[in-house]
Amino acid sequence: MRPSARTRVLTGTALVLALSAVTTACGGDTGSSRAGSPGDAPAATPSVPVKDPLVATFDGGLYVLDGTSLKLAATLTAPGFNRVNPAGDHDHVVVSTDKGFLFLNASKQAFTDIVYEGAKPGHVVRHAGKTALFTDGTGKVEVFDPADLAGGERPKGRTHTVAVPHHGVAVGLAGGELLTTVGTEEKRTGALVLDRNDKEIARAENCPGVHGEAAARGGAVAVGCEDGVLVYKDGAFTKIDAPDAYGRIGNQAGSPHSPVLLGDYKTDPEAERERPTRVSLIDTGKNRIRLVELGTSYSFRSLARGPHGEALVLGTDGRIHVVDPVSGKVAKRIPVVGAWHEPLDWQGARPTLFVRGRTAYVSEPGKKALHAIDLTTGKKVASVSLPRSTNELSGVAGDH
Repeated sequence: MRPSARTRVLTGTALVLALSAVTTACGGDTGSSRAGSPGDAPAATPSVPVKDPLVATFDGGLYVLDGTSLKLAATLTAPGFNRVNPAGDHDHVVVSTDKGFLFLNASKQAFTDIVYEGAKPGHVVRHAGKTALFTDGTGKVEVFDPADLAGGERPKGRTHTVAVPHHGVAVGLAGGELLTTVGTEEKRTGALVLDRNDKEIARAENCPGVHGEAAARGGAVAVGCEDGVLVYKDGAFTKIDAPDAYGRIGNQAGSPHSPVLLGDYKTDPEAERERPTRVSLIDTGKNRIRLVELGTSYSFRSLARGPHGEALVLGTDGRIHVVDPVSGKVAKRIPVVGAWHEPLDWQGARPTLFVRGRTAYVSEPGKKALHAIDLTTGKKVASVSLPRSTNELSGVAGDH
């Protein structure tokens, strides 16, 4: 999987024009047509703000939905394959396009003028009150305070360019340091940490195939390796080895309520698309990895954390598996969607899990549906049918 890959390329002018087009949703009053993208004239009628908005992508556009009712508020045109991530505040979502990172004010259902240009925009990471963007094609890292997005202008923040561009990730740390991955386009080997003045203070290159990141309670930040994870804590790196010689942990989910990280776990380096049934629980306090058998496979869009640090995995059996991160036991399984199969193409649509507070949102592309589940009761509290099948699912950040 290479999450920064893109399917279509737009020139700068074409990108702005394409993202300026906003279309109505199909049927009734389920959506609205509004201006608000870069280059738009002022909208004739101001949009009604959406509270706690969700953003779901489809081929060629984005849906903005109310986070409580799931009512479709707006449909935005955005050509190509797009990725979405919380920007870190209560209004904005980062949209990764062929030309760079764009910022959507999801509350107002309009694109802002904020753009971080660059080929192959990759990971968006929120940590310690900062948001970090990593552009794979240039190796450029941008770190900013998401609260500064409120002004509608590009925030002032820290900029750094890694030695060699690669599919990487960066994390702004609590003390002002910057963690970035190390590698080349062909080979990724580890990570390093820079102080506020870009002086290197720690480095570890014993993490082959480094990918993904997550933060745990206690200040630990981990990146995944093909043979375990690399953890940065208290000013130093520690390698936690996987139980297998090849035990790839490429996607992780952390919680401020737990020292244990949730990760995927793959053991076949030759598989075209390995569909694992085990997940990893990475204890950053005891420096050990526990494997949990779920009895069902899952995808890289299946991992999340609950309001109390629960490890959540959306299985291909259509259920959310709630795992106790301490005992490793599956506490309960919540039925949500029908059984599904992970596509070979990582960009292909599949049910996706996004969690905010005590609510889990799950897309069901096969039925053009989206559901909201109360994690406390396990009950479905809202569902909506959409005009088109969705792919990625995210929303604005919430209070965890």
